Amino acid sequence: MNFFDKRIISHFDFVTVILVIPIILLSYNLVNEINDTLGNKQLLYYSIALFAFVVVFYMPLRKWLIIIPIFYWVGILLLIMVELFGVSKLGAKRWIELPFVGLTIQPSELIKPIYLLMLGYLIKHRPPPKEGYGVKDFIILSLYIMLPTILIAKEPDLGTALIFALVGFGTLFIVGVRLKIWIAIVVFLGAISPLLYTYAIKDYQKKRIADFISEEPSYHVRQSIIAIGSGGLIGKSVDEATQAQLKFLPIATSDFIFAYLIERYGFIGGFGLILIYFLLIIHLLYYNYHFSEDYLLKVFSTGLALLFFLNMSVNVLMVIGFAPVVGLPLPMFSYGGSSFINYAVLIAILENLNTFRYKDSYNFERRL
Repeated sequence: MNFFDKRIISHFDFVTVILVIPIILLSYNLVNEINDTLGNKQLLYYSIALFAFVVVFYMPLRKWLIIIPIFYWVGILLLIMVELFGVSKLGAKRWIELPFVGLTIQPSELIKPIYLLMLGYLIKHRPPPKEGYGVKDFIILSLYIMLPTILIAKEPDLGTALIFALVGFGTLFIVGVRLKIWIAIVVFLGAISPLLYTYAIKDYQKKRIADFISEEPSYHVRQSIIAIGSGGLIGKSVDEATQAQLKFLPIATSDFIFAYLIERYGFIGGFGLILIYFLLIIHLLYYNYHFSEDYLLKVFSTGLALLFFLNMSVNVLMVIGFAPVVGLPLPMFSYGGSSFINYAVLIAILENLNTFRYKDSYNFERRL
Protein backbone atom coordinates (compact mmCIF):
# COMPACT_ATOMS: atom_id res chain seq x y z
CA MET A 1 0.00 0.00 0.00
CA ASN A 2 1.30 3.44 -0.91
CA PHE A 3 1.16 5.38 2.36
CA PHE A 4 0.84 8.73 0.59
CA ASP A 5 -1.59 7.79 -2.15
CA LYS A 6 -3.74 10.75 -3.15
CA ARG A 7 -6.90 8.81 -2.29
CA ILE A 8 -5.73 8.44 1.31
CA ILE A 9 -4.86 12.14 1.49
CA SER A 10 -8.19 13.20 -0.05
CA HIS A 11 -10.24 11.22 2.50
CA PHE A 12 -8.07 11.87 5.55
CA ASP A 13 -9.66 14.11 8.21
CA PHE A 14 -7.00 16.81 8.64
CA VAL A 15 -9.30 19.03 10.71
CA THR A 16 -9.17 16.70 13.71
CA VAL A 17 -5.37 16.55 13.60
CA ILE A 18 -5.04 20.33 13.17
CA LEU A 19 -7.23 20.89 16.24
CA VAL A 20 -5.31 18.36 18.35
CA ILE A 21 -1.80 19.69 17.56
CA PRO A 22 -2.09 22.99 19.55
CA ILE A 23 -3.43 21.02 22.55
CA ILE A 24 -0.33 18.82 22.46
CA LEU A 25 2.16 21.66 21.95
CA LEU A 26 0.72 23.78 24.75
CA SER A 27 0.62 20.79 27.10
CA TYR A 28 4.28 19.94 26.46
CA ASN A 29 5.30 23.55 27.08
CA LEU A 30 3.56 23.62 30.47
CA VAL A 31 4.80 20.19 31.60
CA ASN A 32 8.37 21.00 30.56
CA GLU A 33 8.27 24.33 32.45
CA ILE A 34 7.38 22.58 35.70
CA ASN A 35 9.62 19.54 35.32
CA ASP A 36 11.89 19.05 32.33
CA THR A 37 12.36 15.37 33.25
CA LEU A 38 8.63 14.83 32.87
CA GLY A 39 8.79 16.85 29.67
CA ASN A 40 11.36 14.44 28.24
CA LYS A 41 9.20 11.48 29.29
CA GLN A 42 6.24 13.09 27.58
CA LEU A 43 8.25 13.31 24.36
CA LEU A 44 8.77 9.55 24.63
CA TYR A 45 5.02 9.07 25.06
CA TYR A 46 4.41 11.24 21.99
CA SER A 47 6.78 9.03 19.97
CA ILE A 48 5.02 5.85 21.10
CA ALA A 49 1.64 7.42 20.39
CA LEU A 50 2.71 8.44 16.89
CA PHE A 51 3.90 4.91 16.17
CA ALA A 52 0.63 3.47 17.52
CA PHE A 53 -1.35 5.96 15.42
CA VAL A 54 0.39 4.92 12.18
CA VAL A 55 0.03 1.19 12.91
CA VAL A 56 -3.67 1.43 13.80
CA PHE A 57 -4.44 3.79 10.91
CA TYR A 58 -3.25 1.27 8.32
CA MET A 59 -5.04 -1.73 9.82
CA PRO A 60 -7.93 -3.07 7.68
CA LEU A 61 -10.42 -2.48 10.51
CA ARG A 62 -13.55 -2.70 8.38
CA LYS A 63 -12.42 -6.10 7.13
CA TRP A 64 -11.84 -7.27 10.70
CA LEU A 65 -15.23 -6.27 12.11
CA ILE A 66 -16.04 -9.90 12.90
CA ILE A 67 -13.32 -9.98 15.59
CA ILE A 68 -14.57 -6.86 17.45
CA PRO A 69 -16.82 -8.94 19.77
CA ILE A 70 -13.83 -11.19 20.54
CA PHE A 71 -11.74 -8.20 21.62
CA TYR A 72 -14.68 -6.84 23.64
CA TRP A 73 -14.98 -10.06 25.65
CA VAL A 74 -11.18 -10.22 26.09
CA GLY A 75 -11.44 -6.70 27.56
CA ILE A 76 -14.20 -7.87 29.90
CA LEU A 77 -12.03 -10.82 30.93
CA LEU A 78 -9.17 -8.43 31.75
CA LEU A 79 -11.51 -6.33 33.92
CA ILE A 80 -12.56 -9.50 35.75
CA MET A 81 -8.88 -10.39 36.23
CA VAL A 82 -8.40 -6.98 37.88
CA GLU A 83 -11.01 -8.02 40.44
CA LEU A 84 -9.32 -11.38 41.01
CA PHE A 85 -5.59 -10.70 40.60
CA GLY A 86 -5.29 -6.92 40.31
CA VAL A 87 -2.52 -4.73 41.74
CA SER A 88 -3.59 -2.08 44.27
CA LYS A 89 -2.21 1.46 44.25
CA LEU A 90 -3.43 4.20 46.62
CA GLY A 91 -6.37 2.05 47.70
CA ALA A 92 -7.63 1.26 44.20
CA LYS A 93 -7.19 -2.07 42.39
CA ARG A 94 -7.10 -1.03 38.72
CA TRP A 95 -3.98 -2.66 37.27
CA ILE A 96 -2.77 -6.09 36.18
CA GLU A 97 0.90 -6.95 36.49
CA LEU A 98 2.41 -8.54 33.40
CA PRO A 99 4.38 -11.68 34.32
CA PHE A 100 8.18 -11.73 33.97
CA VAL A 101 8.49 -8.05 32.90
CA GLY A 102 7.22 -6.33 36.05
CA LEU A 103 5.05 -3.86 34.12
CA THR A 104 1.40 -3.13 34.78
CA ILE A 105 -1.52 -2.42 32.43
CA GLN A 106 -4.83 -0.69 33.16
CA PRO A 107 -7.65 -2.58 31.40
CA SER A 108 -10.15 0.27 31.90
CA GLU A 109 -8.00 2.36 29.54
CA LEU A 110 -7.32 -0.45 27.07
CA ILE A 111 -11.00 -1.27 26.62
CA LYS A 112 -12.12 2.24 25.61
CA PRO A 113 -11.47 1.88 21.85
CA ILE A 114 -13.00 -1.62 21.79
CA TYR A 115 -15.99 -0.37 23.82
CA LEU A 116 -16.79 2.26 21.19
CA LEU A 117 -16.14 -0.14 18.31
CA MET A 118 -18.45 -2.72 19.93
CA LEU A 119 -21.28 -0.20 20.20
CA GLY A 120 -20.74 0.71 16.56
CA TYR A 121 -20.64 -2.97 15.58
CA LEU A 122 -23.94 -3.70 17.36
CA ILE A 123 -25.73 -0.65 15.99
CA LYS A 124 -24.36 -1.23 12.47
CA HIS A 125 -25.82 -4.74 12.45
CA ARG A 126 -29.16 -3.60 13.88
CA PRO A 127 -29.76 0.08 12.97
CA PRO A 128 -32.45 1.95 14.91
CA PRO A 129 -35.90 2.21 13.32
CA LYS A 130 -37.24 5.63 12.43
CA GLU A 131 -38.97 6.05 15.79
CA GLY A 132 -35.87 4.90 17.70
CA TYR A 133 -34.93 1.73 19.54
CA GLY A 134 -37.62 -0.02 21.55
CA VAL A 135 -37.31 -1.67 24.95
CA LYS A 136 -35.85 -5.00 23.75
CA ASP A 137 -33.04 -3.49 21.69
CA PHE A 138 -32.35 -0.89 24.37
CA ILE A 139 -31.94 -3.60 27.03
CA ILE A 140 -29.54 -5.59 24.84
CA LEU A 141 -27.38 -2.54 24.09
CA SER A 142 -27.52 -1.48 27.76
CA LEU A 143 -26.08 -4.82 28.85
CA TYR A 144 -22.99 -4.21 26.70
CA ILE A 145 -22.69 -0.72 28.23
CA MET A 146 -23.27 -1.67 31.86
CA LEU A 147 -21.03 -4.75 32.00
CA PRO A 148 -17.71 -2.85 31.76
CA THR A 149 -19.21 0.06 33.71
CA ILE A 150 -20.00 -2.13 36.72
CA LEU A 151 -16.64 -3.92 36.63
CA ILE A 152 -14.76 -0.60 36.52
CA ALA A 153 -16.90 0.85 39.34
CA LYS A 154 -15.93 -2.12 41.53
CA GLU A 155 -12.18 -1.38 41.25
CA PRO A 156 -13.18 1.27 42.53
CA ASP A 157 -12.96 3.87 39.76
CA LEU A 158 -16.29 5.63 39.91
CA GLY A 159 -15.20 8.54 37.71
CA THR A 160 -14.18 6.34 34.77
CA ALA A 161 -17.24 4.12 35.27
CA LEU A 162 -19.56 7.13 35.05
CA ILE A 163 -17.77 8.25 31.89
CA PHE A 164 -18.32 4.81 30.34
CA ALA A 165 -22.03 4.89 31.20
CA LEU A 166 -22.55 8.47 30.01
CA VAL A 167 -20.66 7.87 26.75
CA GLY A 168 -22.62 4.70 26.05
CA PHE A 169 -26.08 6.02 26.85
CA GLY A 170 -25.26 9.43 25.38
CA THR A 171 -24.40 7.72 22.10
CA LEU A 172 -27.71 5.82 22.19
CA PHE A 173 -29.52 9.10 22.85
CA ILE A 174 -27.98 10.66 19.74
CA VAL A 175 -28.49 7.55 17.59
CA GLY A 176 -32.13 7.27 18.63
CA VAL A 177 -34.11 5.68 21.50
CA ARG A 178 -37.82 6.20 22.15
CA LEU A 179 -38.58 9.06 24.53
CA LYS A 180 -40.67 7.01 26.96
CA ILE A 181 -37.63 4.84 27.72
CA TRP A 182 -35.55 7.87 28.76
CA ILE A 183 -38.38 9.16 30.94
CA ALA A 184 -38.62 5.77 32.69
CA ILE A 185 -34.84 5.74 33.28
CA VAL A 186 -34.82 9.25 34.81
CA VAL A 187 -37.67 8.32 37.18
CA PHE A 188 -35.98 5.04 38.14
CA LEU A 189 -32.60 6.66 38.85
CA GLY A 190 -34.26 9.38 40.90
CA ALA A 191 -36.01 6.74 43.01
CA ILE A 192 -32.91 4.62 43.72
CA SER A 193 -30.33 7.43 44.05
CA PRO A 194 -30.48 7.40 47.91
CA LEU A 195 -29.74 3.65 47.89
CA LEU A 196 -26.87 4.13 45.44
CA TYR A 197 -25.34 6.80 47.65
CA THR A 198 -25.71 4.69 50.79
CA TYR A 199 -24.52 1.31 49.54
CA ALA A 200 -22.69 1.73 46.20
CA ILE A 201 -20.37 4.65 47.00
CA LYS A 202 -17.17 4.14 49.03
CA ASP A 203 -16.39 6.24 52.11
CA TYR A 204 -13.58 8.20 50.41
CA GLN A 205 -15.93 8.98 47.51
CA LYS A 206 -18.54 10.27 49.96
CA LYS A 207 -15.83 12.45 51.51
CA ARG A 208 -15.08 13.96 48.10
CA ILE A 209 -18.75 14.76 47.64
CA ALA A 210 -18.89 16.23 51.16
CA ASP A 211 -15.82 18.38 50.41
CA PHE A 212 -17.46 19.54 47.21
CA ILE A 213 -20.73 20.66 48.82
CA SER A 214 -19.13 22.10 51.95
CA GLU A 215 -18.58 25.84 52.27
CA GLU A 216 -14.83 25.35 52.58
CA PRO A 217 -13.22 23.66 49.53
CA SER A 218 -10.45 21.10 49.94
CA TYR A 219 -6.78 22.12 50.01
CA HIS A 220 -6.26 21.03 46.41
CA VAL A 221 -9.17 23.10 45.14
CA ARG A 222 -8.21 26.15 47.24
CA GLN A 223 -4.71 26.19 45.76
CA SER A 224 -6.15 25.67 42.29
CA ILE A 225 -8.52 28.63 42.67
CA ILE A 226 -5.66 30.82 43.94
CA ALA A 227 -3.60 29.89 40.86
CA ILE A 228 -6.52 30.64 38.54
CA GLY A 229 -7.26 33.96 40.22
CA SER A 230 -3.63 35.05 40.13
CA GLY A 231 -3.42 34.48 36.38
CA GLY A 232 -5.73 37.39 35.62
CA LEU A 233 -6.48 38.19 31.99
CA ILE A 234 -3.18 37.41 30.28
CA GLY A 235 -1.27 35.37 32.89
CA LYS A 236 2.23 35.57 34.35
CA SER A 237 5.77 34.72 33.36
CA VAL A 238 7.21 31.36 34.42
CA ASP A 239 9.12 32.88 37.35
CA GLU A 240 6.05 34.75 38.59
CA ALA A 241 3.78 31.68 38.46
CA THR A 242 4.56 30.88 42.09
CA GLN A 243 1.61 28.56 42.78
CA ALA A 244 3.08 25.91 40.49
CA GLN A 245 6.79 26.73 40.71
CA LEU A 246 6.77 26.72 44.54
CA LYS A 247 4.69 23.51 44.61
CA PHE A 248 1.61 25.03 46.24
CA LEU A 249 -0.54 23.81 43.33
CA PRO A 250 -0.82 20.02 43.67
CA ILE A 251 -0.45 17.68 40.68
CA ALA A 252 0.18 20.70 38.45
CA THR A 253 1.25 18.61 35.46
CA SER A 254 -1.75 16.26 35.39
CA ASP A 255 -5.03 16.62 37.30
CA PHE A 256 -4.64 20.39 37.92
CA ILE A 257 -2.75 21.38 34.79
CA PHE A 258 -5.67 23.57 33.69
CA ALA A 259 -5.12 25.75 36.77
CA TYR A 260 -1.44 26.15 35.83
CA LEU A 261 -2.45 26.99 32.27
CA ILE A 262 -4.51 29.93 33.53
CA GLU A 263 -1.80 31.00 35.97
CA ARG A 264 0.60 31.19 33.01
CA TYR A 265 -1.67 32.41 30.22
CA GLY A 266 -4.63 33.88 32.09
CA PHE A 267 -8.29 33.87 31.15
CA ILE A 268 -7.37 34.20 27.46
CA GLY A 269 -5.29 31.01 27.56
CA GLY A 270 -7.94 29.02 29.42
CA PHE A 271 -10.72 30.25 27.13
CA GLY A 272 -8.60 29.47 24.07
CA LEU A 273 -8.02 25.87 25.16
CA ILE A 274 -11.71 25.30 25.90
CA LEU A 275 -12.60 26.82 22.52
CA ILE A 276 -10.26 24.36 20.75
CA TYR A 277 -11.89 21.47 22.61
CA PHE A 278 -15.37 22.63 21.64
CA LEU A 279 -14.38 23.04 18.00
CA LEU A 280 -13.01 19.50 18.06
CA ILE A 281 -16.16 18.13 19.71
CA ILE A 282 -18.47 19.92 17.26
CA HIS A 283 -16.38 18.63 14.35
CA LEU A 284 -16.65 15.05 15.63
CA LEU A 285 -20.41 15.37 16.12
CA TYR A 286 -20.68 16.64 12.54
CA TYR A 287 -19.93 13.07 11.42
CA ASN A 288 -23.52 12.26 12.47
CA TYR A 289 -24.83 14.35 9.60
CA HIS A 290 -22.11 13.82 7.02
CA PHE A 291 -22.12 10.01 7.39
CA SER A 292 -25.67 9.43 8.61
CA GLU A 293 -25.90 5.91 7.09
CA ASP A 294 -22.46 4.70 8.20
CA TYR A 295 -23.37 3.66 11.74
CA LEU A 296 -19.92 2.32 12.60
CA LEU A 297 -18.26 5.66 11.86
CA LYS A 298 -21.20 7.63 13.24
CA VAL A 299 -21.24 5.81 16.58
CA PHE A 300 -17.47 5.86 17.01
CA SER A 301 -17.16 9.60 16.28
CA THR A 302 -20.07 10.36 18.63
CA GLY A 303 -18.53 8.29 21.41
CA LEU A 304 -15.15 9.97 20.92
CA ALA A 305 -16.78 13.41 21.00
CA LEU A 306 -18.51 12.52 24.27
CA LEU A 307 -15.24 11.20 25.74
CA PHE A 308 -13.54 14.51 24.98
CA PHE A 309 -16.50 16.55 26.24
CA LEU A 310 -17.07 14.66 29.50
CA ASN A 311 -13.41 14.36 30.50
CA MET A 312 -12.71 18.00 29.61
CA SER A 313 -15.83 19.27 31.39
CA VAL A 314 -15.30 17.28 34.59
CA ASN A 315 -11.61 18.22 34.80
CA VAL A 316 -12.23 21.95 34.24
CA LEU A 317 -15.17 22.03 36.67
CA MET A 318 -13.07 20.12 39.22
CA VAL A 319 -10.18 22.59 39.25
CA ILE A 320 -12.52 25.59 39.71
CA GLY A 321 -14.46 23.89 42.53
CA PHE A 322 -17.67 23.13 40.64
CA ALA A 323 -17.25 19.32 40.65
CA PRO A 324 -15.81 16.78 43.12
CA VAL A 325 -12.10 16.01 42.78
CA VAL A 326 -11.73 12.86 40.66
CA GLY A 327 -8.75 11.49 38.78
CA LEU A 328 -9.92 12.30 35.25
CA PRO A 329 -7.16 13.84 33.10
CA LEU A 330 -7.65 16.66 30.63
CA PRO A 331 -7.71 14.79 27.28
CA MET A 332 -4.33 14.85 25.50
CA PHE A 333 -3.28 17.73 27.78
CA SER A 334 -2.55 16.27 31.23
CA TYR A 335 0.83 14.62 31.67
CA GLY A 336 0.81 10.85 31.32
CA GLY A 337 1.45 8.06 28.85
CA SER A 338 -1.45 5.62 28.96
CA SER A 339 -4.20 8.19 28.53
CA PHE A 340 -2.41 10.10 25.77
CA ILE A 341 -1.54 6.96 23.80
CA ASN A 342 -5.10 5.74 24.21
CA TYR A 343 -6.52 8.94 22.71
CA ALA A 344 -4.00 8.68 19.85
CA VAL A 345 -5.31 5.18 19.13
CA LEU A 346 -8.91 6.42 19.31
CA ILE A 347 -8.18 9.16 16.79
CA ALA A 348 -6.31 6.66 14.57
CA ILE A 349 -9.38 4.39 14.53
CA LEU A 350 -11.59 7.34 13.63
CA GLU A 351 -9.25 8.34 10.81
CA ASN A 352 -9.13 4.75 9.59
CA LEU A 353 -12.91 4.35 9.52
CA ASN A 354 -13.22 7.69 7.74
CA THR A 355 -10.38 7.34 5.23
CA PHE A 356 -11.13 3.73 4.28
CA ARG A 357 -14.90 4.04 4.24
CA TYR A 358 -15.24 1.02 1.96
CA LYS A 359 -13.63 -2.33 2.69
CA ASP A 360 -12.10 -2.61 -0.78
CA SER A 361 -10.30 0.72 -0.32
CA TYR A 362 -7.70 -1.11 1.82
CA ASN A 363 -6.64 -2.96 -1.34
CA PHE A 364 -6.75 -0.16 -3.89
CA GLU A 365 -3.12 -0.73 -4.91
CA ARG A 366 -3.89 -4.25 -6.16
CA ARG A 367 -6.56 -2.96 -8.50
CA LEU A 368 -4.17 -0.61 -10.34
